[in-house]
Amino acid sequence: MSIVTVQLGQCGNQVGHEVFSALCRDIRGTHGLCSKKENESYQDSCKERFFCEEESAVPVARAVLVDMEPKVISQTLSMAARSGHWKYNSHSHFCQKQGSGNNWANGFSVHGPRHKEAIMNLVQREAEKCDRLGGFFTIMSMAGGTGSGLGAFVTQCLRDAFPTSFLLNHVIWPYGTGEVIVQNYNSVLTLSHLYHSADALLVHENDVIHKICAQLMNIKQISFRDVNQVIAHQLGSVLQPTHTAGGGPGYSRNPLGDLLEALVPHPEFRMLGLRNIPQMPENSLAYSSFSWPGLIKHLRQMLIANAQMEEGIDWQVRPPQPGSCMAPTNKPLHFNTSIANLVILRGKDVHGVDLGSFQDPSLYTSWLNPQDAFTAWKTPRAFNKYEKSAALVSNSQFLLKPLDSIVGKAWNMFASKAYLHQYTKFGIQEEEFLDCFTTLEQVISSYTNL
Repeated sequence: MSIVTVQLGQCGNQVGHEVFSALCRDIRGTHGLCSKKENESYQDSCKERFFCEEESAVPVARAVLVDMEPKVISQTLSMAARSGHWKYNSHSHFCQKQGSGNNWANGFSVHGPRHKEAIMNLVQREAEKCDRLGGFFTIMSMAGGTGSGLGAFVTQCLRDAFPTSFLLNHVIWPYGTGEVIVQNYNSVLTLSHLYHSADALLVHENDVIHKICAQLMNIKQISFRDVNQVIAHQLGSVLQPTHTAGGGPGYSRNPLGDLLEALVPHPEFRMLGLRNIPQMPENSLAYSSFSWPGLIKHLRQMLIANAQMEEGIDWQVRPPQPGSCMAPTNKPLHFNTSIANLVILRGKDVHGVDLGSFQDPSLYTSWLNPQDAFTAWKTPRAFNKYEKSAALVSNSQFLLKPLDSIVGKAWNMFASKAYLHQYTKFGIQEEEFLDCFTTLEQVISSYTNL
């Protein structure tokens, strides 16, 4: 099945470009460490998902690019074409001359309705090129105006136009120190709207990725491109083909459906976080060796201690003892309770790996059977030059703190009516803000009470 990617705004287009580059680099690599037959089936499966072949033999990304100013889209199109390994369809993009000025209301209430038909026609055309449409993957930032405001509008349109298709939103969480004065407003409005339309939100926090660039990748002067490449690597480690549990000998046919089935057992809980291990500069790979038990032990502790990377994990955090019926407030400090977890293993000797530690009932909320709450996907095909690598996609309390913080900051501004006139002039009234706060307070409450 094929996935149509919709890249929205400056951030969405830059990250989208890095994602397709990472996917293409991975399938071109000869570092598969697996049989020729396995490698060919992996490459075919990836191409069917993300690219369509044209006469030119250069794979064409199944993507629609949307932005309200032309600069980033034209850069993105030409960078892809220059690579010589893949390109975008030259007719699958939509841009205008003026941006949204970091104003969510401008993107959602003005640009969205005005350009809905043109944008949805492009999406429809991409969807019709798929032999079988597996769903949509949208990429956007929460902080600005186009990615967030227009992104939320387009997501609603996708849900209306394709009611039975899977819809996964990838959202970039802004830096805590802020890029835009109204980013907390924009974030609250975006998240609450996406929560009503998308099947799940897969979130990357800029602060966390920045830390990974500094501490694990040893990058001295970190650019947005560095951050985007780490995000793309992490997304590739989830989206590239794998064998699902009980899925027969071939590669999974329906990646988005499998992902959502494994991780979203209840519509109240749609926030997914992603952790990868190991992560290091390419030139260090030759000097490193990893064992599966070691990687799994670290990944599990990253989950329960809510650590963002394998450095600086708090090893003191332990799951609550079985049989101790604790109220959510008495849980061990910093313990991260899960609803559902998916572990994806790639590389050498994957089939003998013991993942029993992820099936421990104390990791999960009491209303789900741990056998249903945990899923594992595996492939002997290595990813992106790592001999062994593991990714964890988790529906858990990962995002409680950042979400609480963003809602709190936005509420403080709203209580003093700061900058509200910027939104009301485009038709977003105070009642709509209050509805959005209510939606997110409910999400916070649900995750807190796990």
